[in-house]
Amino acid sequence: MTKRLSGCGTALVTPFAADGSLDEQALRALVDWQIAEGVHFLVPVGSTGEAVTMTPAEQRRVVEIVVEQAKGRIAVAAGAGSNDTAKAVAQSKEMQAAGATHLLHVSPMYNKPPQRGIIEHFRRVAGATDLPVIVYNVPGRTGGNIEARTTLALAEVPHIVAVKEASGNLGQITDILRDRPAGFAVLSGDDEMTLAVMAAGGDGVISVVSNATPKAMAELCNRAAKGDFAGANEVHMRLLPWMRAAFVESNPIPVKAAMAMLGRIGNHLRLPLVPLADQHVGTVRAALKAAGAALPS
Repeated sequence: MTKRLSGCGTALVTPFAADGSLDEQALRALVDWQIAEGVHFLVPVGSTGEAVTMTPAEQRRVVEIVVEQAKGRIAVAAGAGSNDTAKAVAQSKEMQAAGATHLLHVSPMYNKPPQRGIIEHFRRVAGATDLPVIVYNVPGRTGGNIEARTTLALAEVPHIVAVKEASGNLGQITDILRDRPAGFAVLSGDDEMTLAVMAAGGDGVISVVSNATPKAMAELCNRAAKGDFAGANEVHMRLLPWMRAAFVESNPIPVKAAMAMLGRIGNHLRLPLVPLADQHVGTVRAALKAAGAALPS
């Protein structure tokens, strides 16, 4: 399994049953469908997967199922982040034991370390296992940005192989692209910015919308990777209403509603997340239809 990640990686939702327990059957079916539709790798137990309301044992079980069902066909980059470095190290070891091929580590949230603290956090995490690590920068959730110079410093650390950039700052992302070392991947963390990031030389996306539209999002990345930006833009424009509808409320509320509309999972979330508000249901359904998703009649 290659360490370098590219193309469309799906930030998997976690299917729950009505009683809040893990729906293992739906998860296995989701993994098979995603792979059949052409996604390039899977990212379970991240923010889209509601990892923060799951126990460590539940998180490990989800990753075990995804790894078992993937059967080595594509990489599995497991979320293992924490704002407690010791917990992040322990979780990394758990995810390695569960069979993950890569680790996704979000920048520490809430306690807001300075840039040198972020560097030391990721150094400790990267040294905890021999798995390749993806740095995840999402200031909207963490309350702090990983600056371009910090990402570039981390790119020199052994085992740190990629960044998932969800800062929304294209200037920052292009600074990273300009100065990154060979072999360091830059992945968009915003669906709507995927085309722009890849046009600037980026490698792909860790996508929310590909939960419901995996084939189209994989096609966008495939076309962009081949330099067919006109074709990629055509797919982007078709998906654009869905890319926006997927965030009318906090992720993963809209995408779980969409997956339920498609009959893939039940629309069950763990508090404090709640199902999609009624006034947004029509927007999500119309966006899925415009994207070409196969909605049951």
